Amino acid sequence: MVAERFPMPMPFGWFCIGFSDELENNEVKNLHYFEREMVLFRTASGKVGLTSPVCPHLGAHLGHGGTVQGESLRCPFHHWQYDKEGIITAIPYAKRIPPKWEGKPCLKTYPVCEKNNVIWAWYHPEEKAPDYDVLDLPESRDPEWEHSRRYQWTFASCPQEIAENGVDVAHFQFVHNMEAVPLGKTEYEGHIRRSHVSGPKTVPNEKGEMEEVEVSVSVVQNGAGQKWTRFSGLGDYLVQVLVTPITREQVDVRFAYSHPKYEKGSYLDAVMEFAIASTNGQQGVEGDIPIWDKKFHLENPVLCDGDGPIMQFRKYFSQFYNFA
Repeated sequence: MVAERFPMPMPFGWFCIGFSDELENNEVKNLHYFEREMVLFRTASGKVGLTSPVCPHLGAHLGHGGTVQGESLRCPFHHWQYDKEGIITAIPYAKRIPPKWEGKPCLKTYPVCEKNNVIWAWYHPEEKAPDYDVLDLPESRDPEWEHSRRYQWTFASCPQEIAENGVDVAHFQFVHNMEAVPLGKTEYEGHIRRSHVSGPKTVPNEKGEMEEVEVSVSVVQNGAGQKWTRFSGLGDYLVQVLVTPITREQVDVRFAYSHPKYEKGSYLDAVMEFAIASTNGQQGVEGDIPIWDKKFHLENPVLCDGDGPIMQFRKYFSQFYNFA
């Protein structure tokens, strides 16, 4: 008998369900995350709503033929309209809205917000309200920075496996053919984990001469679904690491890069291209995916003194599970 790959439930938290510029005003989209269907829409004024696909009137699917009318989502069946809070705003053939539901939500909705050019949905298996916020990243909206470099992968894994990869220092040598990345200073503060490492690194400069540069790498994990890394030194950039569960055993992983608008063909532009290629390629996520896609999560792994602080990280991440 094959063991269950992931003994833990789906984690709760804020998760990326798309990028802001992927949803136009008056647009309706069907989504499948957290093992459920949802309907995402943007109103005429630009507000975002996320709802159940089931119209509470007679069960029509709001994402198939549903349209945005002003600030409301209109059902394709009888043209009932609902605002982003799930409150009925219009019934074209009724004299009045049913008194029981007047001013009260009857369409199931989910918490949703926009920050850092990302649309975020809050997931909790018991439908508990958000107890922390998505953190703001100023670089992500800086007009002097470039934000178009985005990449996405879908495969069989779960958010903890991917997040845990950063503290598994031993694998860098064998999977990525590189020296172990030092963990540096790590701090845990409730649902936030921060790590920072810096030091000199000798690299070729624009003239091809070897030069010592102070390089720093800062990583922040804010709950189960928001993580980013800031790099500074030779070339500055930010990468948002956005991992969203589709089911308990399947994820979408998105990398969204922000960096200064380096002149095309310049030395720093080449540095940025190399950094992105390394982070995405065999030295980065694409080296890990074949292993993540097949590996099992062992609750009691056999560890040695060369492994990183895996169990400490697991204790931190365990707060994002509802084991009841």
